[in-house]
Amino acid sequence: QVQLVESGGGLVQPGGSLRLSCAASGSIFNINAMGWYRQAPGKQRELVAVSRSGGSTNIAGSVKGRATISRNNAKNTVYLQMNSLKPEDTAVYYCNAARVGVNYWGKGTLVTVSS
Repeated sequence: QVQLVESGGGLVQPGGSLRLSCAASGSIFNINAMGWYRQAPGKQRELVAVSRSGGSTNIAGSVKGRATISRNNAKNTVYLQMNSLKPEDTAVYYCNAARVGVNYWGKGTLVTVSS
């Protein structure tokens, strides 16, 4: 099992920035990718950004240019830096870790972008 604990959510004004952190623990061997998804009220969960073990990353078009994903392998932590936040970025952000055939999820952290 893999445990994922997110932190860093909260209330941010439009145009502001925040950094989400996700610390992984447990059986973290053979984790191929770690990333972030989000789910806004009444909408499906969607990919925000993913970082793969080979070093490649993918950023969703809706946040491209405003979001950066990074990993600290020594700390088993993945980060999501988001800038120029918009009200439509309001959502619960979930950390994800994946190995072949298995996905692990954190409990989520709420990000609210509002003035």
